[in-house]
Amino acid sequence: MIASEVRALDFNGYLNLIARFTDEELIPREQEMVTRGEVPPDVVGRMAELGLFGITLPREHGGLGWNVEQQVRLTLEFTRASCVYRSRFSTTIGLASQIILDHGTTEQRDRYLAAMAAGECVTAFALTEPDAGSDAAAVGTRAIRDGEHYVLDGEKRYITNAAWADLLMVFARTDPDSPGGAGLSAFLVDPSAPGVDIRVPPRMNGHETGPVAEITLAEVRVPVANLIGGKPGNGLRLALRGINHARTHVAATAVGQATRLLNDAAVHASRRHQFGRPLADIGTVEAMLGTSYAELQAGRALVLDTARAFDTGPIPRHQIAAAKYFCTEMAGRIADRAVQVLGGEGIVGDHAIPRMWRDVRALRIYEGASQVHEHNLGRYVAESVS
Repeated sequence: MIASEVRALDFNGYLNLIARFTDEELIPREQEMVTRGEVPPDVVGRMAELGLFGITLPREHGGLGWNVEQQVRLTLEFTRASCVYRSRFSTTIGLASQIILDHGTTEQRDRYLAAMAAGECVTAFALTEPDAGSDAAAVGTRAIRDGEHYVLDGEKRYITNAAWADLLMVFARTDPDSPGGAGLSAFLVDPSAPGVDIRVPPRMNGHETGPVAEITLAEVRVPVANLIGGKPGNGLRLALRGINHARTHVAATAVGQATRLLNDAAVHASRRHQFGRPLADIGTVEAMLGTSYAELQAGRALVLDTARAFDTGPIPRHQIAAAKYFCTEMAGRIADRAVQVLGGEGIVGDHAIPRMWRDVRALRIYEGASQVHEHNLGRYVAESVS
């Protein structure tokens, strides 16, 4: 439950609280998290107590009610620490809660949102399948009506938080005769229901302590009341609502990660001496740091501008796509330069930079791969001038 003193803070007070939490608790415990192979449970509890599961939800639903710009500013702070911390509440604050908030029935909102905001109902967003990733309309999981239930069958993979979720948001095809997104619906599924099998992959190349999972649904019976919004056929529209919010947060996450990477690289370059002087005084290293700083500032400005446009509405989906594309690619470039500045330490040992280098690589893939955004943005530009 969110602590009462946290609820009493204004935004600037809360932002300062999260900045201190990042510096004093999250960053110092990163290596412990790696050694344990999981985010320590007491850290998850602290995140819930400080309201990080509730930053996107209105106060009337138990959240903190921050707008999108404020959410982005918070993300820039807590993602200076490992982005695995964020992954523990990312699917709850964006993909899942926003869909239920905007499109759920009254009963669904009353039942789940306050628990989500308190960190008591971790939710996984189960859309991706072996043959449906960026092409979300290709979902093949079936949901067949049987009286007061739907029966779900299918496979999901790369599902963040599925291994410890209290609730699954599952996208399935309720109308097999409707091609593409028209026949898709979304369901709230109990992960402990008979027929649900959740498996963690044996290896993750990045995000090792926050692994995604695979889900098999075999004749899983889901009450009709768990159909999000109360009627079938809206699944793709619901997914895009959550995805646009999540993409904004991913762009901000990339900026937060790049901020930490550049800072740590600069610290190393100032302390490490070669050829009788600090690395930071060598021209080629200076150029890498300077280029990284310029790109970081561009990404920060873009994601904040996108967040402000989100708040004023309508949802600026092309600007969101541009921010997600630019910021994640930018973070990848800064991470690569940071490893180069470290030299041998970037390949051997427990320094945070190579771990973050592996982690940020994933940002260019999920919530729409960079190539998908390039294609969609190029088509948008061409159509807007024709």
